[in-house]
Amino acid sequence: MKILIFGTSDSAYMSAVYLSKEHDVTILDDQETIPDAFNNLDVSYVAGSGADIGALERADAGNKNLFVACSERDEANIVACWTVKRIADIETVCFVRSVELYNNLMSYRHDNYRAPYDIDTVIWPEQLLTQDIFRIVSVPEAIDVEYFARGRAKLFEYRIKKDSFILDKRIMDCHFPDNVIIVGITRENYLFIPSGSTVIKLDDKVVFMGTGGGLDMLAAKFFRKTSKIKRAAIIGGGSVGYLLAGKLEQTHIKVTIIEHDKERCRFLASNLRKALVLHGDGTDFELLESEAIGKSDVIICVTDNDEKNLLCSLLIKQISTGRIITRVSKAQTAHMFDRAGVDVVVSPRQAALQELINHVQAHDVDILALIEGGQGEVLRVTLPESFPPTRVVDLSFDAQAIIGAIQRGRRIIIPHGDTVLKAGDLLKIFTMAEDAEIIKNMFSK
Repeated sequence: MKILIFGTSDSAYMSAVYLSKEHDVTILDDQETIPDAFNNLDVSYVAGSGADIGALERADAGNKNLFVACSERDEANIVACWTVKRIADIETVCFVRSVELYNNLMSYRHDNYRAPYDIDTVIWPEQLLTQDIFRIVSVPEAIDVEYFARGRAKLFEYRIKKDSFILDKRIMDCHFPDNVIIVGITRENYLFIPSGSTVIKLDDKVVFMGTGGGLDMLAAKFFRKTSKIKRAAIIGGGSVGYLLAGKLEQTHIKVTIIEHDKERCRFLASNLRKALVLHGDGTDFELLESEAIGKSDVIICVTDNDEKNLLCSLLIKQISTGRIITRVSKAQTAHMFDRAGVDVVVSPRQAALQELINHVQAHDVDILALIEGGQGEVLRVTLPESFPPTRVVDLSFDAQAIIGAIQRGRRIIIPHGDTVLKAGDLLKIFTMAEDAEIIKNMFSK
């Protein structure tokens, strides 16, 4: 696929890193020379504005398949998408950071005024991040949650603690609920696909796939001593904090928000029905203690400053045994947060990248999820009509991979060695990122 990316923001760089591995990527930006970060990527560069038809023509926009606008300026992204539609029949994806612009572009009323230049897809990273955090909060102790086939197949990731019933056991000796399998383990920041003889160790992050019912039973077995989440504290009342508080209120969780901006506090207090809004700083230890923030079941740090989120997390760890979920914007600092003891690290850019990838992949091969910052991928592969009935045990992969689930019509099958694969089956395959292309090519032959 030929892709034109407008902008050299961090989101543009992350998108280019991933997409340039398999696609022809051109970067368009008004800087005279390409930023140093892009120099090691296999991309072309054109200097110019996304709102300049001449620059778009120099970037050969008319022969591209996809236009992604992800500069630092929302208005520039929108105008660029409108402009490129004037010269090319091309799919457009627009990144925005403003809730007002997102709501305007995505409102139902907007559908009444459709025009040839309308943007095809609008990505608001903060909204996607909110959805990710809410899914994680909904499953006690999970550090990652993904839903497939409308929730009938799921992926849960757990960190192994001292009281885990599978600690120091071989996978083959563990007794999981029916329709649940382990597809990956992250150990010391390295993700790998285990075998039956792999021993599960302390602090491993274990990735399970299975049916919705099977994983719900696993969650109950893993955390049978864990009480339901009743109280949540949110540090940061920006877009993510506000949206998340609204979702948590709907599930009858008692919410406390700490926000340093007085005017924003007034907005939160006026628009949230039950949340307790506190004007203060999440790094104020006396405030955290006096307001009993440490007694919350989950504490979510979602300011727009990585360093502040980390400091808040470290302070809260001193007074709380609750789960800590922390936002990180810079991908290179995510491992530092993990090593500092943050239970769950989430990224709006990672959430946005996943959404973008879903628009890029071919119809019959799709990336459903990225695991551990993109080290692993869950692929959706449709078996072609020419595929002969084959037992899983007889299937020889050309690279490391494991079939986590099979969708056959409305049925979800968690496979074992004797399960027979058939033409038309939709496979959810867990594999390493560097092996994804090999696996996709294997099933496209």
